[in-house]
Formats: sequence, C-alpha cells, structure tokens
Amino acid sequence: MIVERIWTGNAYRNFNYLVACPETGEALAIDPLDSEKTLATARVKGWQITQVLNTHEHHDHIGGNAAVIAATGAKLIAHHRAARLIPGVDRGVKAGDVIKVGKRVELECMDTPGHTMCHVCLRSHTDQPALFSGDTLFNAGAGNVHNGGSVDALYATFVDQLGRLPANTRVYPGHDYLANNLKFTLAREPDNAAAQEMLQQATGQDPASAVTTLADEKQINTFLRLGSPGVIARLRQDFPDLPERPDPKTVFTKLRELRNEW
Repeated sequence: MIVERIWTGNAYRNFNYLVACPETGEALAIDPLDSEKTLATARVKGWQITQVLNTHEHHDHIGGNAAVIAATGAKLIAHHRAARLIPGVDRGVKAGDVIKVGKRVELECMDTPGHTMCHVCLRSHTDQPALFSGDTLFNAGAGNVHNGGSVDALYATFVDQLGRLPANTRVYPGHDYLANNLKFTLAREPDNAAAQEMLQQATGQDPASAVTTLADEKQINTFLRLGSPGVIARLRQDFPDLPERPDPKTVFTKLRELRNEW
C-alpha cells in the first residue's frame, strides 16, 4: 500500500489522501477537497483514481467530489446513513465493510460517530496498520462536536475503538492542527516531555511530513490520557467541583469543553 498525503495549504488546514495499489496503480482518494492537487498528484504518480471516500459530510471534506469524479469516473463511498447528506453516494458502508483498492490494498471501515453521527474511519490490513481518521482523531487532539456531533459518542469512539488499535498504527487525520493541539496538551500537562519534544520538531516543519503512531498519541494526546494524574489535577483547578478521581468520561467531556475555547 502506498499512502500519499496531500497538504492543501488552505485556511482549514486540510489533508487529502491518495491510497494506491503498488501493483495496479489504482487509487482511492480520501476527502479530496483540493481536487486540482489530488488529480495532479495522481497524474504525476501514474495512478488512476477509481474510488473516492468521504469520511463525513462536512463541505471541507466533500467539496472536491464532483470535480474528481467528473475527471476520473470514480465511485463515491461514504457512511451508509450519509446518502441524504452527500450527493451522489454509490456505496454506503458499515462497520467491518472492506474497501479494496487494486489487487493488494484492503481498508476496513470503522463506524466512528462523534464529530458527526455519520463518520467513517478506515484502517488498513497491513503489517504496520494505518488509520485514516478524518475529523475524529487528530494528531494530539480530538474532533469537535459543534455541527451534528455528540461528545458522548466521541468518547465511546475513542475508548471502545481507536484506543484499542495496535500501538504501531500510523495516524492520518483530516487536518493539520498538530502544533496547536500540542500547545493544548502542554497547557494541561506542562511537564509532558514527549509533547514538548514533538512541538519543537513540528515548529517550522512541512505539515505533511509529521506522522504519528497510536503509541505516540497515547503520550501526547490529552484525549487519550484520561487517567493521567497531571491532567486530572490541572482539570480540577478549572473545575473545582470535580471529585478527586473523576471518571474517564467526565475527564474527556471537560477536556473537550476546554478545547472548544482554545
């Protein structure tokens, strides 16, 4: 499997992706908002885009669909309940469904509600798995729930699904918020050495070059550190009514509340 991450450089800081079969050159485009860059990248690589996958229905993820599909004839894939929200869906997918790309690439669909209630993440069937996490899991952060989402569902997705993936899973999110998310982590855990080091590395770096693993995320992502004594102690300063040992769901919810204002 070949993964090409395309940095759009737009105001939303979107990443677009091409996932290609090295044997056939067939490719899946994930959330190709910047249709020109997506098509140009495929052309330079000699790949044929045969499928488009939208992780969810927000415009900054579906806005390039029409142009990419018009140029390639690709089929459009999305969450099975998203057809009313995304024009032209050819295939609705559920948890456990597999998207095949060429002869050698298999991507398993995960139903990951939270940011929206029709959100799909993809995990690869490879020796080192990859997770295409859309706006659910960001590098060092978690998606918001402002536009049709649910913090309760997002918590369940993190704890019951994403947090249980293999430690060597490479994380490919829908946006680059790494530096700001690391600053949030350090505001919650000033002594987090891993976050300090990664922030130094990320400063001035090409956004497309920084790829974390789930093991990294469990060190630098506050939303995966719900039992950290430092996180809890700082949270109780902001919310004095919290008990000495708040449950993980409460910690997650309060962190998301604070991140909304960050």
